[in-house]
Amino acid sequence: MGGIGVMNIMLVSVLERTREIGIRKALGARERDIWSQFLIEAAFLTFAGGIIGVIVGWIVSALVSRTGLVTTVVSADIVILAVSVSVGIGLFFGFYPAWNASRLNPIDALRSE
Repeated sequence: MGGIGVMNIMLVSVLERTREIGIRKALGARERDIWSQFLIEAAFLTFAGGIIGVIVGWIVSALVSRTGLVTTVVSADIVILAVSVSVGIGLFFGFYPAWNASRLNPIDALRSE
């Protein structure tokens, strides 16, 4: 579900920034430049989400441990795995919007709005 949310956010970002993409392409940006920009944005977005998720998870884990019913452990391996999976999902679901952005015709993009 989170991946679909990332894809929707990135698709809206592409739609809102169509003119910017057109200007960048008219000034010489290659498809790869546009593609990598949007993939990096998707990765950053999901990295931040992963870090926030780890922090919230750690707080909940600490609160649950205080009850004495369950002992929880948050290891570095799990944190790295969680953030890596988050970024991987962001890259996977960010591919289609990035591809759409990179394929925009600069003339059509500049005419938008």
